Amino acid sequence: MQKILEKLSNPLIFVLIAATLRVVPHAPNFAPIGAMALFGGAYLGRKWAIALPLVAMFLSDLFIGFDSLTSRLTVYGSFALIGLIGMWLKNHRSFQNVVLAALGSSVLFFVTTNFGVWAFGTLYPKTAEGLVACFVAAIPFFRNTLMGDLFYTTVFFGGYELVKALVKSRKLAVLKG
Repeated sequence: MQKILEKLSNPLIFVLIAATLRVVPHAPNFAPIGAMALFGGAYLGRKWAIALPLVAMFLSDLFIGFDSLTSRLTVYGSFALIGLIGMWLKNHRSFQNVVLAALGSSVLFFVTTNFGVWAFGTLYPKTAEGLVACFVAAIPFFRNTLMGDLFYTTVFFGGYELVKALVKSRKLAVLKG
């Protein structure tokens, strides 16, 4: 059991789990990627904080499929920015900051990707009214994004901290035993 807990205490495991969860059926936009980017930024070294979630995203896109290049760039770009928020969390971890970061990440993803749909797509006229129509049409998806980000952020951050605490308590028990 100790070996399993020690392996689960590696944050890379959580990132791989998130990539896998993205390819299984789920409600639209109720996905772990935003939380994965936050978690990766907060727990992985600077070198991997943004790269690993983007690689995981790319690998899962190989199974799900790709849409337009501009769409992928805005989506991947928003997750890179969320990873930067996670990097800030690395030295500012608290319950309140993690919740605010998850909420902010949801808003950032919504604004970035829907602006990209409007700016680079053909569905909406390139007017203020077209931009508003694009954002209004996306509101139903925002609910799932927000719920998914809050749920998976709780699972990743809370789960990781729980596993770390279990590993620490078991190590202490072994030392005392």
